[in-house]
Amino acid sequence: MSDIQGDDLLSGTLSPVEAEMLAMLHRRLESAAEAEGLIDVAYTTVDSPVGELLLAATPRGLVRVAYEAEGHDRVLQTLSEKISPRVLRSPKRLDVAARELDEYFGHRRQRFDVQLDLSLSHGFRQLVQQHLPDIGYGQTRSYKQMAEMVGNPKAVRAVGTACATNPLPVVVPCHRVLRTDGSLGGYIGGLEAKSTLLELEAAA
Repeated sequence: MSDIQGDDLLSGTLSPVEAEMLAMLHRRLESAAEAEGLIDVAYTTVDSPVGELLLAATPRGLVRVAYEAEGHDRVLQTLSEKISPRVLRSPKRLDVAARELDEYFGHRRQRFDVQLDLSLSHGFRQLVQQHLPDIGYGQTRSYKQMAEMVGNPKAVRAVGTACATNPLPVVVPCHRVLRTDGSLGGYIGGLEAKSTLLELEAAA
């Protein structure tokens, strides 16, 4: 069922009437697939101050937030391999996540309430990612402090890896973890995106 953004590619070569027809057919497919419970991974894209974000969800919750720099097609392909090939664009399934992100970027939300599916991470990485929301809005912690927070003070490098592989950036706020000297460190969306998020929270 995976259409991996195929409609987007085709619509650029179609007339307005053909593009609208394609969109209508996709909406019918989406509704039918939803009614039959055939969508294992629903996705959509949203605009944001840090570029276009891909949002993907399973029935358990939001499973992936991806920056353009990660390659949305590549991310969708990975989801089809790791979770299920039944991937379909279905914006309605992402309405809550999209609304909460819009509120966050508009300084109207400081913590996300959307249901999460953390199944793309395991073990220590998942443990770290579960604790990242404990860092308050507008606050930061060092990788060392984060290691102490999860009860393993020597696992500083492993904390860095957990942040670097966080499948839910922005929503699970790995951008709030910095190096001990206060420098940014790495970030899955790039340092400009990390700076933008920190500045947005500091300005609230």
